[in-house]
Parts: sequence; structure tokens; C-alpha cells
Amino acid sequence: MEEDDVTIREQNFHSQVREYIICFLLFAVLYIVSYCIITRYKRKSDDHEDEDAVVNRISLYLCTFTLAVSGGAVFLLPFSIISNEILLSFPKNYYIQWLNGSLIHGLWNLVSLFSNLCLFVLMPFAYFFLESEGFAGSKKGIKARILETFVMLFLLALLILGIVWVASALIDNDAASMESLYDLWEFYLPYLYSCISLMGGLLLLMCTPVGLSRMFTVMGQLLVKPTILEDLDEQIYCIHLQEEALQRRLNGSSTHTYTRGSFTHQLNKELDNIRNQRNKLERRKKASGWEKNLLYPIVMLILLTGTTISVLMVALNILYLLVDETAMPKGSTDRGIGNTSLSTFGVAQAALEIILMFYLMVSSVLGFYSLRVFEVLTPRKDDTTMTTIIGCCVSILVLSSALPVMSRTLGITRFDLLGDFGRFNWLGNFYIVLSYNMLFAVVTTLCLVRKFTSAVREELLKALGLDKLQLSNSPTDPESGKLSANGHQKTL
Repeated sequence: MEEDDVTIREQNFHSQVREYIICFLLFAVLYIVSYCIITRYKRKSDDHEDEDAVVNRISLYLCTFTLAVSGGAVFLLPFSIISNEILLSFPKNYYIQWLNGSLIHGLWNLVSLFSNLCLFVLMPFAYFFLESEGFAGSKKGIKARILETFVMLFLLALLILGIVWVASALIDNDAASMESLYDLWEFYLPYLYSCISLMGGLLLLMCTPVGLSRMFTVMGQLLVKPTILEDLDEQIYCIHLQEEALQRRLNGSSTHTYTRGSFTHQLNKELDNIRNQRNKLERRKKASGWEKNLLYPIVMLILLTGTTISVLMVALNILYLLVDETAMPKGSTDRGIGNTSLSTFGVAQAALEIILMFYLMVSSVLGFYSLRVFEVLTPRKDDTTMTTIIGCCVSILVLSSALPVMSRTLGITRFDLLGDFGRFNWLGNFYIVLSYNMLFAVVTTLCLVRKFTSAVREELLKALGLDKLQLSNSPTDPESGKLSANGHQKTL
């Protein structure tokens, strides 16, 4: 009997060690990828080792950690679905016994813990540490900046806790809720993270429909469009004339010493735009037939199919919500992964759900940076400040942490939320969940209708010859006035 107890303890010990190793390896891969992504966009600095360089390096490591956690949140639900289907297909296979419910639940709990840590501690610390200079009158250095950062974090924590305390006291004023107001670990943090998840879900609701419509524009810019009722040779000829006119204008302005520098700068900018247009037209002309007439329609058809399937699944989920209460998103504490398939059509539907999740995540990120409010956070290669990187990491963390909740709320998957992701208070509110589904379906449909009607309108204008390429209004020359489209001066 004692030998059996020892054997069980050894098995549990080895299982725990195996799970820790797997989690570490997965996170190490995500951390390396995140570091490569951030260093690609981070503004290059000199190699001089000073106080600011140390602060920037520490902030860089914290941002890399946050981005890795965001990647873990994105892959969390797809990895769980794949694991469930693999265990159902190969229940007795010795080589996949490490893929069990304990590992899946451990990953969900770790992602939830690290998301809270990054959102409430690491990212505020990185921002305040980057902006700190030390208190007035104190000795400058790293220690002074760390002290100021911790003081700012303490004040921020008091502010947030006070807001949450007042909000919860106003919403729930019964005796049990009033007693729970003094429970920091069991009430404050779950309630606060529930509010953040709701904000992330609303942000996804705002960004994803915009990104789904924006995706067609981006793919249209990357691919070569078919040449229908267009004369590329004529357009290239017009572009050449405009380029030559601007070049003569620049050569003429360079001979006048009193010409304003801003005028020359704007002419150079217009010349660069004209050259970019010429390069795009020449690329369209040199593209092969299959690239223009086959690849572009196939990609557009795939995007349209993915978006249509997403809207149809959301509409079907709305019907389920109205007739079946089990369609409500809920958490699960069952550690039995691989017992039953949560997909009606098995592996094929599971693969479709995973593809749609990644498609929605990419669309949400694209839509986030397409909104005017968040355009300032758009990263630029080798020219992004650390403050902007911190803002990008926080935004992506909020979006990725809300992705599993949104996927389950919209009915993209029937996989129950595990860990703290299933403890959000608002998930049990029928009206919030139903309104979320209806808003997503309606807004996505409106964005797509607006997108395709505008595209058809532009193509009709091009076909009728009403959308010829013209030179935009040039700045006024201090000597002679404006530049016309044919390169001659207009007399004022």
C-alpha cells in the first residue's frame, strides 16, 4: 500500500515537472518572437550606456513579456480546441499523454495571472519608470527614478481601488456586497479584471467590424487588381507628364535663392507620391495573368466567405440564445479534456473555428489601428518610441485577453471558458450577451455593405473615365502662383 502511495506521488511530481517544462518552452518561444517584433519597430538608439539606456532596456523587457502574454492569450482557445480533438482521435496514444486537462487548465490560469500582472503592474511600472526623473531635491539616478515610480504606482492603485469601491457600492448595495467590499483578493481583483474584460470586449466590438471591412482594402493594396476597362498605358503616360512637370518646377525653384524651403519640401513630397503611383501602375502592368485574374479574386472570395460565415454563426447564436439558455457563455471547472467533442462536425468544424478566431483577431488589430483615435499608436519600422510601444502592448493585451471571451460570447466556438476567464460577472447577463451579438452582426453587415457599395461606385467612375489621375493642388509659389496639371504656371 505504501509503495502504491509512493508511486502515485512520483507520478504527480513528474506530471507537475512536465507541465512546468512545457509551459516554460511555450512561453520562451513566444518571448523570442515578441522580442524580434518589438526590436523591429523600436527606434534605434546609440550604443552609449547611460541612465536612459538602462531604463529603456528594462521597459523593453517588460513590453516583450507583455506581448508574449498577449500571444499566449491569442493561442489559448485554439490550443485547447486542438488538444480536445487530438485526445478524442487518439485516446490511448502514449506519445500524447502529456496533453491532458491539467496542462490546459494550468495554461488558462497562467495566462489569466500574467494578464493581470502585466495590465495592473508591469505596464504602469514601465510607463512611469520611463517618464520619471526623480523627486525634486533628491539625488538623480536609477534609485530615485524607481522610488518615484513606486510612489506613482501606489497612488494609481489607491485611485483605481477607490473608483472600483464606489462603483461596486453604487451597483450592489445589499449587505453581502457591502461586506465583500473589504475583500481585496477575492473581490477587488476579479471584479476589476471583469470590468477590464468588458472594456476589451467593447473595444473588440468596435474594432473588429471596421477591421473586417478594412481587410479588403489592405489585401487590395498588397495584391495586383485585375485590369478591367482600364488603359494602364494611358495612366502611366499621364503620370510621366506630371512627374516631368514637377521635376521642371523643382529645377526652376532651385535657381531662386529666395524660394521658401517649405515650398520645395512640399514639391518633393508630391513628387514622391507621383513616383509611388507610377511604380504601382508599372507593377500592375508587369504582373502575370494568373496573379491579376486568379489570385486576387480567390483571396477576395476567401475574405468574403470568412466574414459571411462569421456573421451567419453570430446570427445562429442569437437564435440559440433566444430558445436555449445553455447557449449562454459560462465557465467550466471540469478538468476532463478529451471526453466529448464540442463541434458538431468534428475536426472540420474545429479547424474552421480556429481559422475564424485568428481571422477575427487580425481584423480587430487592423481595425484598432484604422480608427482615428488610435492612429497615433501605429508602429513604424525602426522609428517607434518606447512610450508608443507601451501603448501598443497594453492595447494588444486588452484585445487578446478579450478574444476567448468574445469567441465564446458570439458563438464562434462552444468550448467553455476555463479558469478566471469564466468568472466574469457580465457573462451571466442575458441582455448584455444578446445585445453584444446583435450589435456585432448589425455593425459588421453595415460596414461590409458600405465598403462594397463604395468600391462599386469607384469602379463605375473609373470605367466611365471620370476618375482620371490628376495632380493634387500644389502649394502656392511665392513668385508666380499655382501649378496646373500639365506642368504650366497659372497666372494669378
